[in-house]
Amino acid sequence: MTTNVSGDANKKDTNRSLIIGVLLIVLGIVAIALPSISTIFAETWFALILISSGFAKLVYATETRNQGGFVWKLLLSGLYIATGIMLFVYPLNGILTLTLLLGSFLLTEGVFELILAFRLRPQQNWTWALGNGIVTLILGAMIWFQFPFNAPWLIGTLVGVSILFTGISRVGLSLNARSALNQSEATSA
Repeated sequence: MTTNVSGDANKKDTNRSLIIGVLLIVLGIVAIALPSISTIFAETWFALILISSGFAKLVYATETRNQGGFVWKLLLSGLYIATGIMLFVYPLNGILTLTLLLGSFLLTEGVFELILAFRLRPQQNWTWALGNGIVTLILGAMIWFQFPFNAPWLIGTLVGVSILFTGISRVGLSLNARSALNQSEATSA
């Protein structure tokens, strides 16, 4: 009895992708349902990432102080730490700043998703990726047009919608891959 190792690996990858897609859908719904909490969570998370990165850069600067550029490395680590602390201490200003950054990110992500969709065009159900790109692009534009009035809840809502549609897209593509695997197994049997 011979087992198809490649087919089993493909099934595992497809199932893993499907599970991640469902998880993204659930997380997107939670973020949409609790937009103010999602906004504060995103802003605080970003602040902590900057602070951690700053301390990592500080350690790197001290370890490589004899290799040149020590002062610049030190200043860069200070910038990261100070920016992270500022976002942490003044969350409203951080939310406004992150709103603009998120708008820029979603506009860029939407363009990249559209490019990806057209590259996936020969595949069946490529329109899932196209829909994801269009929705993400629209969300980025919404941020720019509504800034700064809806910033306190907008980030959480829009991130939630983007995560939701990314999950839906992933589930659609995973189901398509699962169907293709099943058809391939049926024809080879």
